[in-house]
Amino acid sequence: MQAIQSLYPHRADNAAPAELDLRGLPSPEPLLRALEAAEALLPGQSVQVLTPLLPIPLLDALATRGLYTSAVTLPGGTARVLIRRRDDDGPAGA
Repeated sequence: MQAIQSLYPHRADNAAPAELDLRGLPSPEPLLRALEAAEALLPGQSVQVLTPLLPIPLLDALATRGLYTSAVTLPGGTARVLIRRRDDDGPAGA
């Protein structure tokens, strides 16, 4: 099994964050995969996820983990969510 970090490459510099397209997955896979990617983030890293709809449960779960999120609804009702770990924060569960 590959390590999560290798499955979800992230950038800590000014480059665009990695993007995961989770729109074609059955529920609850988009939520689970977005949380898995978020858990793998190191301080200062971010990832964008495309979801089938505005993921309120995901946003709530990420907020309880202390992660920064920004979400926008896209045409057709899908959403793009930016997930970022603060620079001074360690990986979740550490």
